[in-house]
Order: sequence, then C-alpha cells, then structure tokens
Amino acid sequence: MSAPRAQARLAPVPGEWAAGEEPLLQVRGLTVAFGGKSVVQGIDFSIAAGEKLALVGESGSGKTVSALALLRLAQGARLGGQAWLAGRGLGAAPCDLLQCTEHDMLGLRGGDIAMIFQEPMTALNPLFSIGDQVAEVLELKQGLSRRQAWTDAVAMLAATGIPDPAQRAQSFPHQLSGGQRQRAMIAMALACRPRLLLADEPTTALDVSLRGQILDLLSDLQRQTGMAVLLITHDLNLVRRFADRVAVMEQGHLVEQGPVGDMLAWPQHPYTQRLVASRPSREVDETPLPEGTPSLVKAQDLSVAYPIRLPGLRGWFRKGEFVAVTDASFRVMPGRTLGLVGESGSGKSTLALAALGLQPYRGELLFGDTPWGRGRSSDLALRRRVQVVFQDPFSSLSPRMTVEEIVGEGLRVHEPALDAESRRTRVREALAEVGLDEARFPGLLGRYPHEFSGGQRQRLAIARALIVQPELLVLDEPTSALDVTIQQQVLALLQRLQREKGLAYLLITHDVEVVRAMAHEVLVMKDGHIVEGGPVASVLGAPREDYTRALVAAAS
Repeated sequence: MSAPRAQARLAPVPGEWAAGEEPLLQVRGLTVAFGGKSVVQGIDFSIAAGEKLALVGESGSGKTVSALALLRLAQGARLGGQAWLAGRGLGAAPCDLLQCTEHDMLGLRGGDIAMIFQEPMTALNPLFSIGDQVAEVLELKQGLSRRQAWTDAVAMLAATGIPDPAQRAQSFPHQLSGGQRQRAMIAMALACRPRLLLADEPTTALDVSLRGQILDLLSDLQRQTGMAVLLITHDLNLVRRFADRVAVMEQGHLVEQGPVGDMLAWPQHPYTQRLVASRPSREVDETPLPEGTPSLVKAQDLSVAYPIRLPGLRGWFRKGEFVAVTDASFRVMPGRTLGLVGESGSGKSTLALAALGLQPYRGELLFGDTPWGRGRSSDLALRRRVQVVFQDPFSSLSPRMTVEEIVGEGLRVHEPALDAESRRTRVREALAEVGLDEARFPGLLGRYPHEFSGGQRQRLAIARALIVQPELLVLDEPTSALDVTIQQQVLALLQRLQREKGLAYLLITHDVEVVRAMAHEVLVMKDGHIVEGGPVASVLGAPREDYTRALVAAAS
C-alpha cells in the first residue's frame, strides 16, 4: 500500500476559531509509538462542544489507539504532541491531556471524558451485577452513598431504554442480550455526565436494527446533555447516519477530514475514495437452474427445542423446553445461496446447527436423500459434503496449530490413507484457491493464526472448509468481524468459488447488504419463525411483512 498523502481539510489551527467557538478538545501533532515503531504519526483534529466527529479507517489504522492515548490508557506507548481539553466553567484554564499527572487523569476519566468499548462482554466485569458496576462509578466519581448510587444507577439504565431496569440492574452481564449489555455500557459511561464521549465501535457486534437503536439512543443522550462524541468506526453507513464531521485515518496518518456530506459525496484522497466505494457487489450466477433440478438440502416443518428448568417444585420432576425454531420449511439448491436474515435470537444459528447435524431437531431434514442420525458412517459421509465457516476466525482457528495442520485437519479425518506429501500438496492447492501462497507469505505452512490479519484468517477458515471438497458451505456471519474493504474481498472470493466449483451456500447474517450481494433466495426469521421468504430481489425490494420492512429500512 502506498504511503498516505499529506493531510487535507484539516481542522482550524488555534486562532482560526470565531469568538465563542473554541473547541472542547484540540489535538495537535499526536504521535503514538510502541517499542520504537510509530503507529500514529502526528495527527491533528478538533471537536467542538456538542459535536459528533467520526474517526474512520480500517483495523490497524490507529483509530482506537489514538482514543486510548487521549485517556492515557495505551499501556507501554510513548506519546507525543498535544491534546488540549477546555476547562470546566467560565475562565477555567485548559489542560494538556498528554502532560497531566496520573492523579489528574483519575479525575478526568469518567468525569470529563468517558469511553464505550467495542465488546461489552469483555469490558464488563462478569462477577458483578450491571447495577453494581454503574453504581460503583457514581460512588467513586460523585461520592454518593451506596443507596443513592444504586437508585441513580437504575435511573441511568432506564434512561438508556433497558426494560424493567430495577430487575435488570441485578442481572450479570451474561444474563443480558448484546443490545442490553451495550446499553449498560452507555449508562456506565454517561453516569457522571461527561463532556466528551469516546465510542469505540459501539455497534459492531449488534444486529442492524439494534445498531440503529443504539445510534438513536446516543444521539438523544447527546442532545440532552450537550456532550461531544468521538465515534470510532469502519462502518460508513453509521457515519452517514450519526456524525457531523468525519476524519479518515490510514496507517497512522489522518489523510482527510471535513463535513460528512461533502466527504462521502466527494472524497478527495484515494484511500477515502476506496473506503466509500467498498460496498458488497453482486457477481453471482443468475442462470436459472434446469427444471426438475433436485434440491441439495430440503427441510419440512423443522423445529428445534432446548430443555430448560421449570421454576419451583415442578423443576424437580420434569423439564420444560424453549422452542428456538418452529415449523421451518426451506430448500437449498445446488450452486445457489440461501440467505437467512434476522436479529439475534431469531433462530438463524440454531437452524444452521440443525443443518450441520449438530443439534437435535423434529421434522424432516434431508441432505440429498439422506437424513442425519442414521449412524456414524452415514453422518461422517455427510460431514464431508457440508462444511462451515464461522463468524470469528481468530476464535475458530486453534492458536496452537500451524496453517498446515489447520487446513489439512479435514483430510486426516476424511482421507486418512493420504500420505504426508500428498496431504501437503492438497493443503497448498486449497490455500492457493483462497489467495494465500508461499510466494507472498514465506514459510506459510509453518505459521500460526495470530501472524495473519482478520481477512487472511478468514481465508484460512475457507481453505480449511474447501479442502474436503464439500457441496454446501454454511457461512455463519462470515464478514461481520471484518473491515469494509476486507469484507468486499472475502465476499468476492466466495462468489468466485461458487461460480467455479458450483458450491451451495447457507448464509446466516444480519447484514442486509451482504444478503443483497450474495443470496439467490432469502428467508427472514423472527422469534423462531420464518415470516417471509422468496427471491432476494422480491423480498428485499418489496417486503410484505412489517418486520422485513424494518430490517431493510434500518440497513439504509
């Protein structure tokens, strides 16, 4: 990648602001280095009180570490430059965050500047209830009594839209949904009414409708409190919907910034142009299948239920059940993609587990003419014909196995007679099919997953699935953890492999744009039911159900 160009459209330097418009935060020449290597290289930006600024770029561009540097939370980093925060109250002197003592920063963190982290499940303490964690902030920062802090914590949870906040305050993080955990993080961040909120990818792990709800919530709270917001994201749809201005980072440089409308309509820098153009494109085989083509997978009145413990004495004598999927009927055709779209908890992943033979079910589910559960040898043969690519390649690839071991693992199970050299040849061929070879990655077969980027790890996961020559790939949110440009590359790879190999895909996602680009048919799921289905152009172009219309509107 070429070196970034000089910065364009920079925020005004001190002295250029009109009277009364001095920024809340003014960053000049911010540098961040680890072990002698600079990762943020002299960036300048400003945020006015009540303004919403989006900091945009791919993973590794320096967005998050810049925000952490402002709070002095980038451990082991060497910081340079200036970050002037306006004083509280009329006539109060500004302070340079990069020169403040740790004692001063303890007062500023949470009080003047708060942060919402990307993954609430890891940011929240699993050993304490949500109410305790919000109340702790109020006790420490505002000196409230335990009783008053708890009362205010419940009120903050209510303000973020969590239903039944008094009861939810007593819940632990794992007992809440993803959207509720994110709302609890927002309540904790806003507990002391900060002047500046740093929101680091606050909606990445959420469904498209929940993303809209969280953005609307942040906008409402921002208007009510007058705080400024620095939104860190790689999602330009969120930027369009939320921000006033946008600043674009590439390889530690801030390459361009300006008003959202101008920046996204007329980007000047080549990197910004590439980001704006990085939308999923549709390049699938639209040729109609011959009449009478048999389905690859057929499900009829498929239901999946989980046992649950009943409350009270009844739980001692019998189990209840939670029905996650109810009477689902669908077909997956050879060489075609069936998209499953819906919010978290709608039953998409449960349906995929049943299709993979990993979850007991009621009803009919045939792979060709063969159902799951006929015996070990029958199921083993089916597992070669259907493979899966998971959402997060970092957690789905063993960190203790080399690339050769990971990709070749399926051959050890399904073709145990292969000798080591033949197996290695097949591994190289599978890696080459997904764009990984030893010319670009010396010592490729002996490397480990942590040595690759997110997009490269997902290519490894696809190679692992392809090596046994399956007929169907179950794709469980295959691009949701990736940047927009990498997402575009992975989707293009999957479309090429489908055209060349005649693969069928069962695509599980909450991203309507990915379905629009990849799928031939789409099913919309809500609360375990298929509420609408049909050709993707019909369902997404003219949805019949209110729920589908809401999903499509939220993605716009």
